[in-house]
Amino acid sequence: MRHIPNLLTLLRMLLTVPLAWLLRNGRFDAALLLALFAGLSDALDGYLAKRFSWQSELGGLLDPVADKLLLLACFLGLADAGALPWWLALLVLGRDVIIVAGAVAYHNLVGPLHAAPSYLSKLTTVLQILLVLATLLHLSRFAEWPQWLNQWLLAAVAVATLASGLDYIARWSLKAWRETHSQRGRPQ
Repeated sequence: MRHIPNLLTLLRMLLTVPLAWLLRNGRFDAALLLALFAGLSDALDGYLAKRFSWQSELGGLLDPVADKLLLLACFLGLADAGALPWWLALLVLGRDVIIVAGAVAYHNLVGPLHAAPSYLSKLTTVLQILLVLATLLHLSRFAEWPQWLNQWLLAAVAVATLASGLDYIARWSLKAWRETHSQRGRPQ
C-alpha cells in the first residue's frame, strides 16, 4: 500500500504521452480533462503520502519530474498548436534545463544537493499551471474564457519564469561559491 503514491506519480509520467498526442491533434477538450485528471492524481498522491507517512526518497524525486514533464508537454504542445507563443514554451523549457543542469553541476562539482523550491519557484509553477488550464479551457468547448485573462497570465508566467530562473542561478551560484571557498580553508 505504501507504494500507491509512487504508482500514481508514475501514472502521471505516463500520461505525458497521451496528453502530448491530444494537444498535437487539436483534441483540447480531452486534453483539458486529462490535465485535470493528472492534477487530481498529483493531489491524491501527495495526500496519501502525507496522511499515511508513505513518503519516500524516490517519490520525492519522481513527483517534481512528473509535474515538469506534464507542464513541458503542455507548453510545447500548446505552442505547436499556435495557442501559446513558442518563445514562452522555450523560456519554460530553458528554465527547467538550467535548473537541472545547475543541480547536476552542483552535485558533481560541489557536493550533495539538498534543494527545496523557493517561494518564487512555487509561484511560477502555479502560474504555469493556471496558464495551461486557462488556455485549454479557452480552446475547449466547455466554457467561454476571456482572452485578456490569458494574455495577463501569459505575461505573468513570462516574468515569473524569467525571475525564477535568474533567482536559481544567483542563489545556487552564490551557494556553490561559498561552499567551495569554505572547503579551501578546511584542513585536509
